[in-house]
Amino acid sequence: MDNQLELLRGRKGFLCDMDGVIYHGNKLLPGVREFVDWLYKENKSFLFLTNSSERSPKELQQKLERMGLAVDESHFYTSALATASFLSRQSPGCSAYVIGAPGLVGALYSAGITMNDVNPDYVVVGETSSYGFENIQKAVTLVLAGAKLIGTNSDLTGPVEGGIAPACRALTAPIELATGKSAYFVGKPNPLMMRTGLKLLGCHSAEAAMIGDRMDTDIIAGIETGLDTALVLSGVTSQKDIDRYPYRPAHILKGVGDIPPEE
Repeated sequence: MDNQLELLRGRKGFLCDMDGVIYHGNKLLPGVREFVDWLYKENKSFLFLTNSSERSPKELQQKLERMGLAVDESHFYTSALATASFLSRQSPGCSAYVIGAPGLVGALYSAGITMNDVNPDYVVVGETSSYGFENIQKAVTLVLAGAKLIGTNSDLTGPVEGGIAPACRALTAPIELATGKSAYFVGKPNPLMMRTGLKLLGCHSAEAAMIGDRMDTDIIAGIETGLDTALVLSGVTSQKDIDRYPYRPAHILKGVGDIPPEE
């Protein structure tokens, strides 16, 4: 175990999920402060790469600050930013009907994408607490009229303080079922987001590690991108869940607090 951890500690860069790894809801997880201090102390390149599309990097930075953790805004990249970048390259100046939170809307606006609930090029779905039948009905009508269906990420659920909440893929499913159209999901494990993360880190895949709490997004994304992988059991995946998958992480940890060596 110690030899394996030394290999992980020796990586130049770290891509790290947030929900279930850094915090649950508004509660910082054990060992996170020590892990972040270690990243800075060892001059590691690191990026919080989150599939959540609700908040902007500035809001995520402020959220951690409210929990007593100081991390520069430049260390955050979200599926909302990845989605906005993808759509702006695919169809510059396009329009979208959005079911999502301000972080997603803001990212789309910043990429030159306008809001349109009449004849949009895309219907874009992300996490939001304001989700209801009217949203679904409108999205179904627009997709059947020709709008392309995009999901910010393929997470079915996400960890919250009270347990588990439906995430983007669960919110997109009714629209897919009602229209017979499949959504394209931009966030992890899509290699588009992983390659962008590595570019922002300034690291080759062989020099970096992916740390996450989900086998079906974080770990498979790391494996398929050629990164070292560490699964933490502080989020949605338990020890007994691991055997359900035909692949395994290189490291299995209780949490990110296992990574810094003991003083």
